[in-house]
Amino acid sequence: MLYYKLLYISVLLTSKVVSAAPSRHGHPQIQWGPCDPSVVNDTSLSCGFLDVPLDYHNPSVGNAHLAIVKANATGERRGSVLFNPGGPGDSGVSDLGILKELLLQLTGGVYDIISWDPRGVGTLTIPGEIFCFESLEEYTTFFNGTIELTGIEETGNFTDPADVDALLAEAPTMQKKYEELGKKCLNSPNGRYLEYIGTAAAVRDMISIANAIDGPDAPINYFGTSYGSLLGSWFVNMFPERVGRVIINGVPNPVTFATQKPSIYFAHQLVSADTIYKAMLTGCALAGPSACPAASEDDGPLDIDAKFQALLKAAHDAARAGSSVPLTSGQIRVALAGQMYAPAGWARFMNETYPQLVQIVNGESQGNSNDSLTRRSEGIARRSQPLKRTASNGSPSYSIHAITCGDAIDLHGVTMEEQFKGIIDTARNISHMFGASWPAPDYLCGFWPVRSVERYQGPFSKKLANKIIVASNVYDPVTPLAGAEAIASQLGEDAVLVRQNGFGHTTLATVSTCMNDLLAVYMVNGTLPANNTLCEVDKDFALFSGVNTEDILAHLPSADV
Repeated sequence: MLYYKLLYISVLLTSKVVSAAPSRHGHPQIQWGPCDPSVVNDTSLSCGFLDVPLDYHNPSVGNAHLAIVKANATGERRGSVLFNPGGPGDSGVSDLGILKELLLQLTGGVYDIISWDPRGVGTLTIPGEIFCFESLEEYTTFFNGTIELTGIEETGNFTDPADVDALLAEAPTMQKKYEELGKKCLNSPNGRYLEYIGTAAAVRDMISIANAIDGPDAPINYFGTSYGSLLGSWFVNMFPERVGRVIINGVPNPVTFATQKPSIYFAHQLVSADTIYKAMLTGCALAGPSACPAASEDDGPLDIDAKFQALLKAAHDAARAGSSVPLTSGQIRVALAGQMYAPAGWARFMNETYPQLVQIVNGESQGNSNDSLTRRSEGIARRSQPLKRTASNGSPSYSIHAITCGDAIDLHGVTMEEQFKGIIDTARNISHMFGASWPAPDYLCGFWPVRSVERYQGPFSKKLANKIIVASNVYDPVTPLAGAEAIASQLGEDAVLVRQNGFGHTTLATVSTCMNDLLAVYMVNGTLPANNTLCEVDKDFALFSGVNTEDILAHLPSADV
């Protein structure tokens, strides 16, 4: 799930038409209208709304109001494909505008693509985005002087006793803060809706949308990425008889998510993250100084890693010395984690952002900070923050928490000290580079005030009406291949696993004609590939000048970084 996704696009949609008239099959019908051209650039998209029960088991509670968007099929229409982009908390309305052409290609152009802002997302769906603070200033004042703003200071793989003691000493303060945060969220404008936000409700809403568009007897076609693939895993098991052509791509392990502590689940999501970090450094080393200035002549990936470790240590030591640092090692670590999602941005990061990081940290340590450095450090610090911000008041969204923690198992008696010990263990044993990235919403679920009124905990091995495709990169930083393998194993002959031999979050992170064609043929004709098919990334998809995925895979060091 995209906890370190650095680009979030707020949705401002002003379609005034709401669903009212019943369709021929007796379900509410969505009345499609134009989207506001000042905020939705693609005028071919249509927008509408659908009212659904807040609690499907207790309709007397009232209704939710879903904002929905549609991209029309480019060929002869065969029905609809519902799409969720992930998060949790990403806007389907916004992301469809960005991904329309790709999604139409991957589905053969014969379906309308339907997406929506799930509960807790955006400003038009009700309940909408969860904001627990009235301003950015209130948020920063509330967390002033804590790791919520600075990140966790540590070097190496979190074995320095001083770093361990410093983090554990923060536990009582942070537990109190997070308990107070939970109360603030419960008392926020959308706090009364928190128990009606979660994945089970999103699945039932998806069924309602499909019923309104294609009818209650039609198979439901679905494409979900990242958290959207978790939503898909729940869908195919909650409503196996409604499964049409379904692709889930970049897959969290649904069994672990539904049955284990969120902190344990999240820690195991990082098993490939350090390998992808090594891949980025390998690409830089292969490109050499002319295409990646971070590489000196004859540098290998371990030499470039040593430079990153020195950078982190310099920021860490300055903070430990009590200096007023423009960037902490924790903020640098989180900014770096975001790069693991999208290899297409590696060259730019290494050529532009990395030199800025070095200049900012060295400039501060030498007492030479200037306005330009300050502005750049503030920008990088903002981009390192994994929480979304809204244009209205600048305060962070807590929709990720509302969905993730609403779905979580009950965590009576968990302490922040216990959670911090889990962070230390993750940094030592799972991901040296990113195990201590903070803030991390999953670790706060023990202090979240409510759980969803409905949570699905399995089984995840239902017999499906149609076979589905489970897709994954071999190296994914937050939904590792093991998650896809787990759900494919659970579903047995009803799921076909396909792999892409590359890096990044979901197979959409890079370009593979093999994978894209395979998905399109399935959506158009229902033709399934052989189980465990391995697709290569296209050779002309360069990650650095003259360096592609195949080159990096051939030179990837096996030693730990």
